[in-house]
Amino acid sequence: MTDEVAAGTEAHGAVPPQSGLRWWAVVLIVLTVAGAAFAIGRFSAFGTSPATPGNASPEAGFARDMQVHHTQAVEMAMTIYRKTDDEGIRTLSFDIATAQAGQRGEFYDWLVKWNLPQASSAPLMQWMVGHPAHDHGTAGEPQTDEELRVEMGMATPAQLAQLDAETGTAADCTFLDLMIRHHQGAIPMAQALVDLGSDPRAVQVAGGIIETQSAEIDLMQSLQQRLGCGG
Repeated sequence: MTDEVAAGTEAHGAVPPQSGLRWWAVVLIVLTVAGAAFAIGRFSAFGTSPATPGNASPEAGFARDMQVHHTQAVEMAMTIYRKTDDEGIRTLSFDIATAQAGQRGEFYDWLVKWNLPQASSAPLMQWMVGHPAHDHGTAGEPQTDEELRVEMGMATPAQLAQLDAETGTAADCTFLDLMIRHHQGAIPMAQALVDLGSDPRAVQVAGGIIETQSAEIDLMQSLQQRLGCGG
């Protein structure tokens, strides 16, 4: 370096080598703070994540009972779908069968994900005890399985046999009567889960069942009027 260049550098003030160290120190501090903030956020998220529903939870009881309930709905819908000549009944029964078969599969999957058994020795709707939607009998005389199935709106074996044997408008009207009662039994169960449940997806599905099946009840009642069904 010439004397003139050296003098010029000194005159304008050379950047001290320590400034580079200070810059890296600032970067390290920023990265450390950012990492700490990320870690705090992660631990906070872990602390607020919802617990997995347990074996006696409303979600587990609902998933098991509604699999039983939906299985019969699919059976009745497919029975009438195969033999009805009414396009309104045919469309409705197809929609019920496909929608409830899909939901039944989701209920099964919930229990798998929660590592819970698909069946329970507890009575039907035991998870609803204490909720206004469930008439669980007297303290001394709990409801029988048959009474619980009636409360759920389930058709009896004799009623299913009647639906299977009938044809034409008689079969259509029997289907509508049985399915209306079936839906009317499902809605209080879904409402109980909305009120008692804590799993977001389960509560969302229950709310959807209330809306969908309420609308289908209105549709089936209009079909009854069109077909001139008695009762």
